[in-house]
Amino acid sequence: MSPLYAAVLAVILVVLLSVSLSRVRKTHTRQDYLVAGRSLPAIVLVFTLLSSWIGSGSLLGGAENAYNHGLVALWQPAGGWAGLLLIYFIAPRARRFAQYTIPDLLEARYSQAARVLGVIAILFAYTAITSYQFIGGGDILSLIFPQQISPDQGKYIIAAFVICFTALAGMSSVAYMDLFIGLLATGALLVAMPVLLHSAGGWAGFRASLPASHFTPLGDYTPLRAAEIFLPTCLLMLGNQSMYQKFFSAKSARDARRAVVGWVIGTIILETVIVLIAMLGHALALRHQATPKPREIIAFTALHSMPAGWGNLLGALLMGAVFAKVISTANNYLFSPATNLVNDIYVRYITRNPSNRRVLIVSRLMVVLLGVWSLYQALHTGSVLKATLYAYTIYSATLTPVVLAAFYSKRVNAHGAVSAIAAGTVITVFWDTAFVHAHLPAVLADRDAIFPALVVALLCLGVVSAVTGPPDAAKLARFEASTAQE
Repeated sequence: MSPLYAAVLAVILVVLLSVSLSRVRKTHTRQDYLVAGRSLPAIVLVFTLLSSWIGSGSLLGGAENAYNHGLVALWQPAGGWAGLLLIYFIAPRARRFAQYTIPDLLEARYSQAARVLGVIAILFAYTAITSYQFIGGGDILSLIFPQQISPDQGKYIIAAFVICFTALAGMSSVAYMDLFIGLLATGALLVAMPVLLHSAGGWAGFRASLPASHFTPLGDYTPLRAAEIFLPTCLLMLGNQSMYQKFFSAKSARDARRAVVGWVIGTIILETVIVLIAMLGHALALRHQATPKPREIIAFTALHSMPAGWGNLLGALLMGAVFAKVISTANNYLFSPATNLVNDIYVRYITRNPSNRRVLIVSRLMVVLLGVWSLYQALHTGSVLKATLYAYTIYSATLTPVVLAAFYSKRVNAHGAVSAIAAGTVITVFWDTAFVHAHLPAVLADRDAIFPALVVALLCLGVVSAVTGPPDAAKLARFEASTAQE
């Protein structure tokens, strides 16, 4: 089977490389590289949003959760669905703001300090997200070539591909690769699920193969535990810089809003299918007395659980789709913080008014450096699910409340925003340390960081703003004018 799977992966890589090279010829300016010349139509936006959101966090972390606990794993993507419903109203305003990054927004609404702290939070979160894409890609290569490539060697290979693809043409390269990847993944996942369900003996056979708790809304979770995986995803979705950059890249506010509608529908369908495929893969693995790693269950299912004959081709396409999704998400989350370092640090504080050529060179250098840092993290990460929640929490507890307040609150000021970002970041980064566990009761220290980090950030946002006076009236007026409804 390996030659077929290898051939599919090779074709996918050639197509992705061709797309990247084709976009390089159209990338001449800072705006071309960072926001694709603000030219992306709705159809491209839909698939680049889908591809950037559904990556190893869903295909490995979510699948790992579904393998171990069943349908309760849907609480994690459901947070994203809830966030998407609110984003429908935010997207047009974000597009009208028409800048490059979330820290652009933070400085326009708050202060330079908010911009810098926002960059730091994004670097922590997005390089962590990129790192577990490298883990996912490495696992896939190791499954297909078990004698030739170890998981760690696979991480190096995937990191090299991702860094190359991302550095070539920036947002334009990322978006148009995502169009191909989104179409491939959507088709493969939707065809594979009914095929696997039939192999598992239909719905009755499927249910009989797994514990009954796997098919209940909470499974073996408590409501608090369900909220701990729901809330970080919801808040990450609402403040996701990669998403806002796509909106900044849209041809118009109308294209941005239309893209959100397609994104909502696609995300609900695909993430539900991913959870069901992970559960079906678990059922089929039990039938064949196999013991795959939970996080690898979708790739393992594509390799070992498809029917003979034409099912091998479907398995290869499913494996290729997972592989391409991992690369796509890594591209997006590696490109985004590189944009921050260039736009929010280099252009803002180091070299004023650099030439387009210099910006492109520095941008590509930042992609390489952040890719190496992400690879280092990948080589020292255990659970993808744990890494996913850590990355989501950093972002959701620190930046999302501040971003939403920028659009919807006239009372929050720069002091409140800066204190909220700083407090949320510090609590999340240090929550799992020995110091915290030694000085807090176990009932609190053993919980995930999302609630303590979010509560402290919100308190800082509200209380500090209340005691330090109203925001700068002129700055607030300029920001509201830049995002006003048409």
